[in-house]
Amino acid sequence: MHEWALADAVVTTALKVAENEGLKEISEIIVKIGELQTIDTEIFNFALKEVMQPQKELLEKATIKIKPEKAILKCKVCKHEWLFKDAVKNLSEDETESLHFIPETAHVYLRCPECNSPDFEIIQGRGIWIDSISGER
Repeated sequence: MHEWALADAVVTTALKVAENEGLKEISEIIVKIGELQTIDTEIFNFALKEVMQPQKELLEKATIKIKPEKAILKCKVCKHEWLFKDAVKNLSEDETESLHFIPETAHVYLRCPECNSPDFEIIQGRGIWIDSISGER
C-alpha cells in the first residue's frame, strides 16, 4: 500500500525539517493531499501514527492535519476550467480505477466540457505534500 510509503516520507521529511530548523519538538504538521492522489486517508492516518511511534521525543505532541485539495483541470484550447470530480461522474468503475493508478490517463477518458478537447492540464490537485510544520525550538 502506497499509504505507508507516503506516511514514512512525511515523517522523514518532518524530522529533517525539525533538524534543519533546530526544533526540539514538532507540534503540528499540515499535509495537503490532491484529489488525484486518491489515497485511503484512514490507512494513511493509521500509518502516520505507527511511523511516528519511534520518534516520540520530537513527535510526542504532534498533531497532523490532512487537508484535501480539489483537482482542477484547464483546457489548453479554450482556457475553460472545471473540477475533476464533475468530470468523472460519467466514467465507469474501471475508468475511474485507471485514473486512480495513472492520473495521466485522464486525457484518454476526459474532455473539456466546453469545447470537447482532450487537450487539458491538471493545474491543481495532484500529489501529496507537507504544507507546513510548526514546532518549538
